[in-house]
Amino acid sequence: MIKPSAKPLHAPTLHHLEQLMTGLLEGVILMDPTGVILSANPAALAMHGVKAVEDLGDTADAYASRFRLRYRDRRTLPRRDYPLMRLLKGESFPDLIVEVTPVDADQPCGVHQVRDIVMDEDGGEPDCLGLVINDVSERFDAEDRFEAMFHANPAPALILRVADQRYVLVNQGFLDLSGYTRDQIVSKTLFDFDFLADVKRKPFVKTQVAAGETIPQLEAELPLADGETTLVILAGQPIKVANQDCLLFTFADLEPRRRAEHALKASERHFASVFAMAPVAMVVTEVEGRIFEINAAFRALTGYDDEAVAGRVADDLQLWNDAAQRQELEAEIAARSGFRNRDVQLLHKTGATIDCLVSAERISVDGTPCVLWLYQDISARRRGELALVEAIDAVMKDANWLSRSIMDKLATLRNPRSQTQAPAPAVELSKREREVLDLICQDMDDAAIAERLELSRNTVRNHVARLYAKIGVNRRSAAIVWAHERGVGA
Repeated sequence: MIKPSAKPLHAPTLHHLEQLMTGLLEGVILMDPTGVILSANPAALAMHGVKAVEDLGDTADAYASRFRLRYRDRRTLPRRDYPLMRLLKGESFPDLIVEVTPVDADQPCGVHQVRDIVMDEDGGEPDCLGLVINDVSERFDAEDRFEAMFHANPAPALILRVADQRYVLVNQGFLDLSGYTRDQIVSKTLFDFDFLADVKRKPFVKTQVAAGETIPQLEAELPLADGETTLVILAGQPIKVANQDCLLFTFADLEPRRRAEHALKASERHFASVFAMAPVAMVVTEVEGRIFEINAAFRALTGYDDEAVAGRVADDLQLWNDAAQRQELEAEIAARSGFRNRDVQLLHKTGATIDCLVSAERISVDGTPCVLWLYQDISARRRGELALVEAIDAVMKDANWLSRSIMDKLATLRNPRSQTQAPAPAVELSKREREVLDLICQDMDDAAIAERLELSRNTVRNHVARLYAKIGVNRRSAAIVWAHERGVGA
């Protein structure tokens, strides 16, 4: 058996290191303590977009001349802060993240996460310096896409880092909702801007935030920049941002809903006041017909009180004279949500009939579907209509009176001024007298009238005299005025 030697037969050489580096997925750049770049594996060359180690530069200074480096917040690294320069100064930088761009390119070749390695044989001065590189471009591309979507999302949102409870991101939706600026929130702590100050189950929420655990949806009063608050629903979800544990908080503004609810309650109070005070009889029923509420006018119209009608249907009270008509109207409500001005007859508590015009409409009372019924009492008007019909029937029995007065009534309609004067007595003119009056209105003298009617002048004078006597005038001009006032003549 060959015993293992206490000392290796051959010490590892740079060639051995290069062989080892070639198989690594991480990029490795080796540099001696004087700043000369000794070697780089294929992964490191690919991450810089070059094919040979010479393309990186012979020295750390040459590397700094060929590549521009920036932090993730877009700040440019000074040459002295390049990772190779810091290696030469003996500084350590675990997990430094930089964006690398060739000086002759517009786009970066990648985002690198770099760390330092110092190699020495005897524990003294370093013999070789190493830069280990991981390409994290895909991760940061994904984070960039997430950040772009986060800012573009109109829903209010902000991100809190769990470790120190600082806000790392806030989108425009949250700024618009709260009235704050981005600088007033980003990098501030939960203590500086405590949006959980007025939240339900606050101890539970604080515990979940400290642990970075999910926060279910709950209501809160979000403090605004102007000192007011607005009602929101918020929820928290654990996420990773820049490989750090964070909580994504999203918000839904409930203030418009709260204002709508207040407006609805005010509207319902107004409706209740109008309903109670309205002079028109009103009833609110459930959709199936049970009476929900009546107003004072309905109580006065029908004689029923609240206790007698509450929870009952119209058939229980025998409220309608024609139950079939009510059923037809209820079917119309179901089909069209309402109707207007239908003639019906209600029955008073005593059994007396009441002529009404009824209208109905579907409404909502405290979120419950109901029907509003309005009953307008037209009994007095109906009695007046019946009296008018009876009067017309009586008048029509005396046709002679109608023939004597019809021309005077037509004249009154054609001359509104006569409506304010005392009515003229009815005058019955013969056919010949009307012909003579019509020709007088055409400004004809007796001779012309005699010629037109083929009468003698003496006969015309007799007709004119009788006409004057009937209408109560004694000259032609007065006869013409009398005729025009009554719509007679040209």
